[in-house]
Amino acid sequence: MQRIDKSVPLSKRIFDLVSSTLGLIILSPLFVIISLCIFLTEGPPIFFRQIRPGYRGVPFTIYKFRTMRDTRDSQGNLLPDEQRITRLGHFLRATSLDELPELINVMRGEMSLVGPRPLLMQYLQRYSPEQARRHEVLPGITGWAQVNGRNALTWEDKFRLDVWYVDHWSFLLDLKILLLTLWKVIKREGIHQPGHVTAEEFMGSNHTMSPS
Repeated sequence: MQRIDKSVPLSKRIFDLVSSTLGLIILSPLFVIISLCIFLTEGPPIFFRQIRPGYRGVPFTIYKFRTMRDTRDSQGNLLPDEQRITRLGHFLRATSLDELPELINVMRGEMSLVGPRPLLMQYLQRYSPEQARRHEVLPGITGWAQVNGRNALTWEDKFRLDVWYVDHWSFLLDLKILLLTLWKVIKREGIHQPGHVTAEEFMGSNHTMSPS
Protein backbone atom coordinates (compact mmCIF):
# COMPACT_ATOMS: atom_id res chain seq x y z
CA MET A 1 0.00 0.00 0.00
CA GLN A 2 1.29 3.43 -0.92
CA ARG A 3 2.18 5.64 2.04
CA ILE A 4 -0.11 8.66 2.14
CA ASP A 5 1.71 11.97 2.56
CA LYS A 6 0.61 14.18 5.43
CA SER A 7 -0.43 16.86 2.95
CA VAL A 8 -3.24 14.61 1.63
CA PRO A 9 -6.33 15.66 3.66
CA LEU A 10 -7.34 13.01 6.18
CA SER A 11 -11.04 13.55 5.47
CA LYS A 12 -10.42 12.84 1.79
CA ARG A 13 -8.51 9.64 2.54
CA ILE A 14 -11.13 8.35 4.97
CA PHE A 15 -13.93 9.06 2.49
CA ASP A 16 -11.98 7.34 -0.30
CA LEU A 17 -11.21 4.29 1.82
CA VAL A 18 -14.77 3.81 3.06
CA SER A 19 -16.34 4.50 -0.35
CA SER A 20 -13.98 2.28 -2.33
CA THR A 21 -14.32 -0.60 0.13
CA LEU A 22 -18.12 -0.41 0.09
CA GLY A 23 -18.08 0.04 -3.69
CA LEU A 24 -15.99 -3.09 -4.22
CA ILE A 25 -18.32 -5.09 -1.98
CA ILE A 26 -21.58 -3.80 -3.47
CA LEU A 27 -20.35 -3.99 -7.06
CA SER A 28 -18.67 -7.40 -6.72
CA PRO A 29 -21.49 -9.16 -8.69
CA LEU A 30 -20.98 -6.66 -11.52
CA PHE A 31 -17.22 -7.30 -11.42
CA VAL A 32 -17.89 -11.02 -11.82
CA ILE A 33 -20.31 -10.49 -14.72
CA ILE A 34 -17.95 -8.16 -16.63
CA SER A 35 -14.99 -10.45 -15.98
CA LEU A 36 -16.90 -13.45 -17.32
CA CYS A 37 -18.02 -11.51 -20.40
CA ILE A 38 -14.43 -10.49 -21.19
CA PHE A 39 -13.13 -14.01 -20.57
CA LEU A 40 -15.80 -15.68 -22.71
CA THR A 41 -15.60 -13.23 -25.62
CA GLU A 42 -11.89 -12.35 -25.69
CA GLY A 43 -10.15 -14.64 -23.23
CA PRO A 44 -7.58 -13.58 -20.66
CA PRO A 45 -6.32 -11.23 -19.40
CA ILE A 46 -9.37 -9.70 -17.78
CA PHE A 47 -7.62 -6.57 -16.57
CA PHE A 48 -5.59 -3.92 -18.32
CA ARG A 49 -2.55 -2.94 -16.24
CA GLN A 50 -0.26 0.01 -16.88
CA ILE A 51 2.27 2.05 -14.92
CA ARG A 52 1.01 5.61 -14.41
CA PRO A 53 2.37 8.60 -12.44
CA GLY A 54 0.57 9.15 -9.16
CA TYR A 55 0.89 11.60 -6.30
CA ARG A 56 3.99 13.75 -6.87
CA GLY A 57 4.73 11.64 -9.95
CA VAL A 58 5.38 8.41 -8.02
CA PRO A 59 4.64 5.46 -10.36
CA PHE A 60 1.89 2.95 -9.59
CA THR A 61 0.03 0.25 -11.50
CA ILE A 62 -3.45 1.26 -12.61
CA TYR A 63 -6.16 -1.37 -13.12
CA LYS A 64 -8.98 -1.26 -15.67
CA PHE A 65 -11.14 -3.81 -17.42
CA ARG A 66 -9.52 -4.73 -20.74
CA THR A 67 -11.29 -3.16 -23.71
CA MET A 68 -8.80 -3.86 -26.53
CA ARG A 69 -7.16 -6.83 -28.21
CA ASP A 70 -3.38 -7.10 -28.40
CA THR A 71 -3.49 -7.29 -32.21
CA ARG A 72 -0.26 -6.47 -34.05
CA ASP A 73 0.91 -6.08 -37.63
CA SER A 74 3.54 -8.22 -39.35
CA GLN A 75 6.30 -6.04 -37.85
CA GLY A 76 5.00 -6.60 -34.32
CA ASN A 77 3.54 -3.10 -33.91
CA LEU A 78 0.17 -2.64 -32.26
CA LEU A 79 -2.63 -1.87 -34.69
CA PRO A 80 -4.52 1.45 -34.27
CA ASP A 81 -6.92 1.63 -31.34
CA GLU A 82 -9.90 1.72 -33.71
CA GLN A 83 -8.96 -1.74 -34.97
CA ARG A 84 -8.22 -3.25 -31.57
CA ILE A 85 -11.16 -2.11 -29.45
CA THR A 86 -13.77 -4.84 -28.95
CA ARG A 87 -17.55 -4.54 -29.15
CA LEU A 88 -17.72 -5.16 -25.41
CA GLY A 89 -14.92 -2.63 -24.98
CA HIS A 90 -16.99 0.03 -26.73
CA PHE A 91 -19.81 -0.60 -24.27
CA LEU A 92 -17.55 -0.59 -21.22
CA ARG A 93 -15.97 2.71 -22.28
CA ALA A 94 -19.31 4.32 -23.16
CA THR A 95 -20.66 3.46 -19.70
CA SER A 96 -17.32 4.07 -17.91
CA LEU A 97 -17.56 0.55 -16.46
CA ASP A 98 -13.99 -0.12 -17.59
CA GLU A 99 -12.87 2.26 -14.82
CA LEU A 100 -14.40 0.24 -11.95
CA PRO A 101 -11.21 -1.71 -11.08
CA GLU A 102 -9.60 1.62 -10.19
CA LEU A 103 -11.52 1.31 -6.93
CA ILE A 104 -8.71 -1.09 -6.00
CA ASN A 105 -6.20 1.71 -6.56
CA VAL A 106 -8.35 4.03 -4.43
CA MET A 107 -8.57 1.51 -1.59
CA ARG A 108 -4.78 1.07 -1.70
CA GLY A 109 -4.23 4.83 -1.47
CA GLU A 110 -2.69 5.17 -4.93
CA MET A 111 -5.67 7.13 -6.26
CA SER A 112 -8.64 9.10 -4.99
CA LEU A 113 -12.24 9.01 -6.16
CA VAL A 114 -11.72 12.60 -7.32
CA GLY A 115 -8.58 14.16 -8.76
CA PRO A 116 -6.75 14.77 -12.03
CA ARG A 117 -6.77 11.67 -14.23
CA PRO A 118 -3.48 9.70 -14.15
CA LEU A 119 -2.00 9.89 -17.64
CA LEU A 120 1.18 8.37 -19.12
CA MET A 121 4.65 8.27 -17.59
CA GLN A 122 6.26 9.90 -20.64
CA TYR A 123 4.09 12.99 -20.16
CA LEU A 124 6.00 13.90 -16.97
CA GLN A 125 8.85 15.32 -19.07
CA ARG A 126 6.46 17.23 -21.33
CA TYR A 127 4.52 19.26 -18.77
CA SER A 128 5.21 22.91 -18.17
CA PRO A 129 5.94 23.70 -14.48
CA GLU A 130 2.35 24.90 -14.08
CA GLN A 131 0.87 21.81 -15.72
CA ALA A 132 3.04 19.57 -13.53
CA ARG A 133 1.20 20.93 -10.47
CA ARG A 134 -1.63 18.52 -11.29
CA HIS A 135 0.49 15.93 -9.44
CA GLU A 136 0.30 17.87 -6.16
CA VAL A 137 -2.83 15.84 -5.32
CA LEU A 138 -3.77 12.19 -5.70
CA PRO A 139 -4.95 11.25 -9.20
CA GLY A 140 -8.63 10.40 -9.43
CA ILE A 141 -11.15 8.15 -11.13
CA THR A 142 -13.00 11.33 -12.04
CA GLY A 143 -12.11 14.98 -11.79
CA TRP A 144 -12.96 18.61 -12.47
CA ALA A 145 -11.84 18.31 -16.09
CA GLN A 146 -13.97 15.18 -16.58
CA VAL A 147 -17.18 16.98 -15.60
CA ASN A 148 -16.29 20.06 -17.64
CA GLY A 149 -15.77 18.55 -21.06
CA ARG A 150 -13.63 15.44 -20.60
CA ASN A 151 -12.41 14.29 -24.04
CA ALA A 152 -13.95 17.30 -25.78
CA LEU A 153 -11.31 19.51 -24.09
CA THR A 154 -7.91 20.45 -25.41
CA TRP A 155 -4.93 19.27 -23.39
CA GLU A 156 -4.30 22.90 -22.38
CA ASP A 157 -7.83 23.36 -21.02
CA LYS A 158 -7.77 20.00 -19.29
CA PHE A 159 -4.55 20.80 -17.44
CA ARG A 160 -5.84 24.27 -16.54
CA LEU A 161 -8.89 22.67 -14.92
CA ASP A 162 -6.69 20.11 -13.14
CA VAL A 163 -4.58 22.87 -11.58
CA TRP A 164 -7.73 24.80 -10.65
CA TYR A 165 -8.86 21.73 -8.71
CA VAL A 166 -5.50 21.56 -6.92
CA ASP A 167 -5.92 25.16 -5.76
CA HIS A 168 -9.62 24.94 -4.84
CA TRP A 169 -10.01 21.46 -3.37
CA SER A 170 -12.68 20.98 -0.73
CA PHE A 171 -14.75 18.06 0.47
CA LEU A 172 -17.89 19.71 -0.90
CA LEU A 173 -16.22 20.19 -4.27
CA ASP A 174 -15.44 16.47 -4.39
CA LEU A 175 -19.08 15.64 -3.65
CA LYS A 176 -20.19 18.03 -6.39
CA ILE A 177 -17.83 16.39 -8.89
CA LEU A 178 -19.04 12.90 -7.97
CA LEU A 179 -22.67 13.90 -8.51
CA LEU A 180 -21.86 15.61 -11.81
CA THR A 181 -19.94 12.50 -12.87
CA LEU A 182 -23.00 10.31 -12.36
CA TRP A 183 -25.03 12.69 -14.51
CA LYS A 184 -22.35 12.75 -17.24
CA VAL A 185 -22.16 8.96 -17.27
CA ILE A 186 -25.93 8.67 -17.60
CA LYS A 187 -25.89 11.17 -20.49
CA ARG A 188 -22.69 9.62 -21.94
CA GLU A 189 -21.18 13.03 -22.61
CA GLY A 190 -17.57 13.55 -23.66
CA ILE A 191 -16.70 9.84 -23.77
CA HIS A 192 -14.69 10.04 -26.98
CA GLN A 193 -12.63 12.68 -28.69
CA PRO A 194 -14.44 13.44 -31.97
CA GLY A 195 -13.07 11.17 -34.69
CA HIS A 196 -11.04 9.02 -32.28
CA VAL A 197 -11.64 5.99 -30.06
CA THR A 198 -9.02 7.19 -27.56
CA ALA A 199 -7.28 10.50 -26.97
CA GLU A 200 -4.37 11.63 -29.09
CA GLU A 201 -0.96 11.70 -27.43
CA PHE A 202 0.10 14.83 -25.54
CA MET A 203 3.35 15.99 -27.13
CA GLY A 204 4.05 18.98 -24.89
CA SER A 205 3.14 22.64 -24.54
CA ASN A 206 5.14 23.61 -27.63
CA HIS A 207 3.00 21.39 -29.82
CA THR A 208 -0.60 21.76 -30.91
CA MET A 209 -2.85 20.86 -28.00
CA SER A 210 -5.02 17.80 -28.53
CA PRO A 211 -8.08 16.65 -26.60
CA SER A 212 -7.86 14.12 -23.77
